[in-house]
Amino acid sequence: MDLAVTASIMSQGQVQNQASVSVLKKVMDTAKMEGNALVQMMERSLNPNLGGNLDVKA
Repeated sequence: MDLAVTASIMSQGQVQNQASVSVLKKVMDTAKMEGNALVQMMERSLNPNLGGNLDVKA
């Protein structure tokens, strides 16, 4: 096998690994945001009457 071909194959592997890591980082960031939103929603459910009534004086 030619040295140039070997270098090209190794370079492609590195690019694929970098792309995989980037996708995994995006997935982790999304999961973290969704987890935070779930925690906030659960905190609000502890007091379900909070914000249910609005007193407006005209």
